[in-house]
Amino acid sequence: MTKFSIAATAALTTALSTLAASAETEVQFWHAFTGRLGELVDAQVETFNGSQDAYKVVASHKGNYSETLNAGIAAFRAGEQPDILMVFEVGTATMMGAKGAINPVFEVMGDGFDQDAYIGAVKGYYTTADGNMLSLPFNSSTPVLWVNRDKLSEAGIDPDTDLSTWEKVGDVLGQLKDAGVDCPMTTAWQSWIHLENFSAYHDVPFATKDNGFGGTDTELAFNSDAQVAHISAMGEWAQDGKFIYAGRRNEGGANFRGGECALFTESSAGYAGIKSEAGFEFDVRPLPYWEALTTDPQNTIIGGASLWVMAGQSDEEYAGVAEFLSFLSSPEVQAQWHQDTGYLPITSAAAELTREQGFYEENPGTDVAVIQMTRKEPTANSKGLRLGSFDQIRGIIDEELEAVWSGDKSAQDALDNAVERGNQLLRRFEQASN
Repeated sequence: MTKFSIAATAALTTALSTLAASAETEVQFWHAFTGRLGELVDAQVETFNGSQDAYKVVASHKGNYSETLNAGIAAFRAGEQPDILMVFEVGTATMMGAKGAINPVFEVMGDGFDQDAYIGAVKGYYTTADGNMLSLPFNSSTPVLWVNRDKLSEAGIDPDTDLSTWEKVGDVLGQLKDAGVDCPMTTAWQSWIHLENFSAYHDVPFATKDNGFGGTDTELAFNSDAQVAHISAMGEWAQDGKFIYAGRRNEGGANFRGGECALFTESSAGYAGIKSEAGFEFDVRPLPYWEALTTDPQNTIIGGASLWVMAGQSDEEYAGVAEFLSFLSSPEVQAQWHQDTGYLPITSAAAELTREQGFYEENPGTDVAVIQMTRKEPTANSKGLRLGSFDQIRGIIDEELEAVWSGDKSAQDALDNAVERGNQLLRRFEQASN
């Protein structure tokens, strides 16, 4: 072969490669993950891109949950929106209210899309009243009780002691305090766990209109006797040094992973971090319930985020989005995501595959969240929350709960005030949505 033919062949190869690359439809995916979760998302994207040559997903980190949502909204207004936007669960009503901004997932996925394959208590947050999915659940978690078995043993308490009810937890907290434990219990995400999930688990409304699913004219209702009783008990524990408040987000996680605290209410997705950092034996237990309120608790609700498909894209991009979301929903991918992160599997098939692979048997307690979420069909009170301006409402709740923990307000006064202040935000959202 002559030098000319070699050069010509190289040029032809380059041209063909460029043509092939240009034939790929690019799908922009904006998310809020960093660290290990960011690495796992990158691995999913790399696997999908390597499995076919028609589409190329480009994943971009856009900040924390709030920052990612705001970036997506700003981009849509500028006509530069991504194809897929990760939005945390409290932004669901905001996305629904953004007229013309999204294409519902069930429409993008087409006629063959089996919505029944997704776990009801997981998809419920993101479905319409007639059961159609608006966005795809992605990283979904639910709160559980984490137990430092070594801490219980050191205090002379049987590490297998029953902690299924808050009554029993209260007794154990007293024993831990008497034994000199400085942090008997702490929590993460206090509103999500101790009001939002508490309400669902005890099948009492957090808000009217089916927790907002029935319309934007909803009003907050988490100041009823059940919620007041729970927050009152926690306030007393805080004053007695049995409950140690560490912060509004997950600041308490460091205290628990560091071995300071005996009990910790947190997301099931804390599994990866606790397993890698804890220098002690630990358990994952179901979230406790008040036996005075129920002997058969309902399901808890999810936290985390879902993937929204943005409007204004080409048919080719939507085809790529559908392929990518189908890939993320496949049993193998979902099972691996569930096992790597502690997030819930979004389909029954992924949960069953995880069980068949022996993961739950090898890692006791990792199925607690799945069982807790799927043991009952969701009710109007336990399907989830769909409230406008909910990120800001959570800030109000945090502020009022802190006043209870410090002893400055009664639970009733604090929750009444949070409801009144939060309803003002709901009315503004309702007016803006109409």
